[in-house]
Amino acid sequence: MTTAPLLYVCVRPQLGAAAAEYESFRAAMRLDESRLARLDLVREGLPDDAFERYAGFLIGGSPFNVTDPESTKTDAQRRLEADLARIAEHAASSMGPAALFTCYGIGVATRTLGGIVSRAFPEDTGPVTVELGDAARTDPLFGGLAHRFTALTAHKEGTEELPHGAVLLASNDGCPVQAYRVGDRLYATQFHPEPTAKAFTERMAVYRDDGYFDSADYDAIAGRVLAASVTEPARLLRAFAERYSPS
Repeated sequence: MTTAPLLYVCVRPQLGAAAAEYESFRAAMRLDESRLARLDLVREGLPDDAFERYAGFLIGGSPFNVTDPESTKTDAQRRLEADLARIAEHAASSMGPAALFTCYGIGVATRTLGGIVSRAFPEDTGPVTVELGDAARTDPLFGGLAHRFTALTAHKEGTEELPHGAVLLASNDGCPVQAYRVGDRLYATQFHPEPTAKAFTERMAVYRDDGYFDSADYDAIAGRVLAASVTEPARLLRAFAERYSPS
């Protein structure tokens, strides 16, 4: 019997950055295109049969923010947030396909499931140290990772209060909620688990004027990123693929 593919869900308006993010997810998970499909949620809605067609969902990052005033959100942002909320609700029920929400996605999942998202915990663009909590030791995905590892971040908002029933898996001083799990099928990370250091600097170039960092500091920040070792986040993605869409 053929295993259902996973689905990369794009929530980036910039087509080049979206294509590169898909390739980063695919490479990190060591999947070919037949096992990792893609959906541009900015430009098309979630298919009615998505929860029957796919084994799991990988939600990427975005320049959107959950905490943006509703009056300033585009129709596309409001629509895609509603679709992401549907994915979160299904995954959290432990009855539907699994889902991993990253960066912007963690904000949607947190808000949907009753947590609080605020601008209180932004992180600068670049490498940060993430530390696993006690619950991560026995977690199917996080249990095989190093207790402390380097990951890449760039965000303006963060989870202030965990959703109901969420299990905190990882944190750091700058952003107390770096990862959590709800049930056994919904995972969320504030950090980006998919890019290599080089891919992250290329993404930085796309967003260098979007307020994540001073554009004049690009070279210095890119140098710190390229010097960082970011091996553990990709192992997390491979564990997700192996658990929810085994070959």
